[in-house]
Amino acid sequence: MLDIRVIRENAEAVKDCLKNRGGDHWKLVDEVLACDETRRKCETEKQALQGSRKQISKRIGPMKAQGEDTSAVEAEVKQIKERIAGIDVEGAAASERQAELLLNLPNMPHAACPVGSDEESNPVVREWGEMPAIAEPKDHVELADRHGLIGWEDGARVAGSGFVVYRGKGARLERALINFLLDQQTGNGYEEVNVPHLVKRECMEGTGQLPKFEDDMYGTDAGEDGVNNLFLAPTAEVPVTNLYRDTLLAEADLPVKMVAYTPCFRREAGSAGRDNKGIIRMHQFDKVELVQVVHPDTGFEVLEELTGHAEGILQALGLHYRVIELCTGDLGFSSAKTYDIEVWAPGHGKYLEVSSCSCFTEYQARRMKLRFKDADGKNRFPHTLNGSGTALPRLYVALLEQCQQADGSIRIPAALVPYFGAETIG
Repeated sequence: MLDIRVIRENAEAVKDCLKNRGGDHWKLVDEVLACDETRRKCETEKQALQGSRKQISKRIGPMKAQGEDTSAVEAEVKQIKERIAGIDVEGAAASERQAELLLNLPNMPHAACPVGSDEESNPVVREWGEMPAIAEPKDHVELADRHGLIGWEDGARVAGSGFVVYRGKGARLERALINFLLDQQTGNGYEEVNVPHLVKRECMEGTGQLPKFEDDMYGTDAGEDGVNNLFLAPTAEVPVTNLYRDTLLAEADLPVKMVAYTPCFRREAGSAGRDNKGIIRMHQFDKVELVQVVHPDTGFEVLEELTGHAEGILQALGLHYRVIELCTGDLGFSSAKTYDIEVWAPGHGKYLEVSSCSCFTEYQARRMKLRFKDADGKNRFPHTLNGSGTALPRLYVALLEQCQQADGSIRIPAALVPYFGAETIG
């Protein structure tokens, strides 16, 4: 979340920064400040009243010792005590409301982020490789059907729309890609972790999925109040980053670099009308995620490194792709700066996002109460970063479509052959 001191001292600058995102989140800033003023006023008044009560209470003992009537003084002490109780309620309400508002304020975009309202304003940063020359390219659905790689109706039969079953060589290809991705990223210095696929509500709040995106999530374990307490992980970012929630690290512990494979679960409640063909947009999909926790002086430098690690996957597989930088209006809720990596899908005639690499500055660390002690002994918030290294469905799509051959077979990239066990499908 945003630092209340930054909002307090630079309210108009914060508003202007949030306006660049679009929407009306910036309008919450004034209410945050009003709650902050009430909370601080209550604390000041409470301290003053506590001092008065202490001084007045000191008179009671001597008065009783001299046989004097203390009822008036005791009534005054009682009155002060009741006022303090009322202030506690008022202050707690202001604090609770302020905390709720701060959870609903997105991160501020980096000053260098391109300003724009939507994806049409995202500049292309670079491209890699050449578009494969394929006469009349087939899409991944037709290719998967030809080779029996995916059971479309099987997934729907078991779980409904948005789910598929990989079969035979299709399942082997998915497994080969997962192992290849993990080996590539552990080779880049990431510690492999295997995490739960269910996460607590506070973990979802910590990385910013809640409260804004609850409708897109699969919640479970609801209490009597109907509030979900556990969620199927929408991305490994949530359980992996939260491994360090409520933690105080030493500066020497940084950077922390972790990689994890998990299935991911999303309702995609807001995606109606978008391209849902085949496995491009799924309710359950596999992903290998990269997470780093770093010194705040290096966050944006590390973002370039992490993005390079995700790009390295596509380069090793020889797949043509491009990198775009997200403009302010297209940034994710928690991100300060993001690069999207889009791989070419010739069968669809378009680029598909296969990785999103982001620096969240202190935003997630504050929400998770993740800190480190610097060389001067001061507790500080680190920067957190993550990126898909990569997401499987669209990588799977691009591999089938870019590696299709004139005879209908699919060439397996050389780097993947040791994992898949064959040079072709077909």
